[in-house]
Amino acid sequence: MPYLEHRLTRRVLFYETDLAGIVHFSCYLRYMEEAEHALWRAAGLTIAPPDHSIGFPRVSVTCEYAAPLYFEDEFEVHVRIDKLGPRTIHYAHVLTRGTTKVATGTIITACVIPAPGQRPRASEIPPAIVARLRGDN
Repeated sequence: MPYLEHRLTRRVLFYETDLAGIVHFSCYLRYMEEAEHALWRAAGLTIAPPDHSIGFPRVSVTCEYAAPLYFEDEFEVHVRIDKLGPRTIHYAHVLTRGTTKVATGTIITACVIPAPGQRPRASEIPPAIVARLRGDN
């Protein structure tokens, strides 16, 4: 079954670079997360509702670097949902600068219900969210 995907275009900011003008490795994870949040917004959702009734912490993250990004480079992050399980969402990311692949990565999140003063407990992803992420608007 096909799931949603989204493309986020962005420019490297100065504070994301090191003294050589190369993007710090940790920024790639932020770029992947930005694209994930943009995908949710495009589906009419938010990953962090104001009432904090549900959460999606990361349980696994990978990133394979292929080429550097530099200050003021414009690049694209393509994110797609690879798998939508009852309690988890698996995202695949490809970062490109023009025709150059910069990095690939994955994020796996788990659906949790926060409980004040307690550890969050795993929960099934609500059907309304599943429908939106499938593009069933």
